[in-house]
Amino acid sequence: MAAARTPGHGPLTGVRVVELAGIGPGPFAAMLLADLGADVVRVDRPGGAGLAIAPEYDITNRNKRSVILDLKSPDGPARVLDLAQRADILIEGNRPGVAERLGVGPEDCHARNPSLVYGRMTGWGQDGPLAQRAGHDVAYIALTGTLGMIGQPDRPPAVPANLLGDFAGGSLYLVVGVLAALHHARATGAGQVVDAAIVDGTSHLSAMIHGMLAAGGWQDRRAANLLDGGCPYYGTYETADGRHMAVGALEPLFYEEFLRLLGIEDQAGARTDWTRWGELREAVTARFRTRTRDEWTAVFEDSDACVAPVLSLREAPHHPHLAARGTFTDHGGLSQPAPAPRFSETPTTVRTGPARPGAGTADVARDWDVPDLMKDLG
Repeated sequence: MAAARTPGHGPLTGVRVVELAGIGPGPFAAMLLADLGADVVRVDRPGGAGLAIAPEYDITNRNKRSVILDLKSPDGPARVLDLAQRADILIEGNRPGVAERLGVGPEDCHARNPSLVYGRMTGWGQDGPLAQRAGHDVAYIALTGTLGMIGQPDRPPAVPANLLGDFAGGSLYLVVGVLAALHHARATGAGQVVDAAIVDGTSHLSAMIHGMLAAGGWQDRRAANLLDGGCPYYGTYETADGRHMAVGALEPLFYEEFLRLLGIEDQAGARTDWTRWGELREAVTARFRTRTRDEWTAVFEDSDACVAPVLSLREAPHHPHLAARGTFTDHGGLSQPAPAPRFSETPTTVRTGPARPGAGTADVARDWDVPDLMKDLG
């Protein structure tokens, strides 16, 4: 039934996913699977946790359907197991041991469905001294060394929203993990548990830099390296109107063009002379402050100087390049990032808006052949 419901809507059409509701990286991972065409059923709790916004604005719940089940009620766990029996993947983001105590842990689910991929999303992981400790993105990335890399040396580390930990080190690694495990399950019939910890994924993201550190090509302090703001031709600069431009003129040809368009060709020798980087930064800073962001954007627009305006979230969808590619889309009056990446044979799309809690119960009961879900309607 699921495959017939969404024909041609992504490479995961026909894959069934159960998401035990949470906030942050778990819902985002489930959204990505849904964007790719999977039939994602979100199991919401009565009055359960959600973002501090109205459900119709929670984009991480798009392309999903929602049922409401009380896992603490006598028949709540049984209904989840009914869904797990018919699913390919289950995602949960509780502290270690909570799902087991509720009766929907890996052993319970695998007893009903041995080929199920059971994805677990946590900050600290399923074991280790901090496994039972509360936490949030900023604490997870702090321990990995990645937070300490970001920002100016004379200020506290800069917090990169929750993009680095929750979504890059968490959600994306969970998706990679469950899809790899799904490939294995379909080849062998054997499901397994995927332990996706934000501390593991975020640490993994720094692999290249750890190699550079070991080779002596990276200093273990902020703003002292080529890619962390320490280099004057790889960073951001304020313009006359208080906005900013981003510069990434690393290679010689790009650097030469950058200097020419900025009007400071006399700084050509400073590229490889670290003793002149302070002088170069002052020159670049002074030049950028002579014009507005939009004026500098026009100067660099048709060049290979690797310079771009720093746009706000509301400005980004209107940039000509992103608009031409359809990087953002509008669904139901709500502007949002379009599904990514793109597929030549199985294109993806935003099929439905954010799932309202419980609104999909009747359809899921029918499509997944779980009539007992209807007992919880109303």
